[in-house]
Amino acid sequence: MNTRTQHNQDIGYDLEITKTNRRATCGGTWVHGRIAAHRFQALVFPEHAEEPNFELDESRISKLWIRREADRKTVCNFDRGWDIQPADATAKEIVDFLAEGLAQYTYGR
Repeated sequence: MNTRTQHNQDIGYDLEITKTNRRATCGGTWVHGRIAAHRFQALVFPEHAEEPNFELDESRISKLWIRREADRKTVCNFDRGWDIQPADATAKEIVDFLAEGLAQYTYGR
């Protein structure tokens, strides 16, 4: 059993996917989850967006909402462009973590 404290863990150690909902009409999948005392929802696609500005970097994520649970504050919102930039370092780490691997996790590639 790992006895390290949460503070000493890398971001993502506690990632929990709570729900996925494939959307036949748009071809993407809504992914809901928890990570680092935050909730998130992301619309993830199997392929890159035809319009690069509609995708968070090259992550295949077109929408990403993150809420800090302690105060229920939205700390990030990307909806085919930034509505709310990551509000703090933790939110930025979560965005980077999800951008790096959520599509691969969701689609296995």
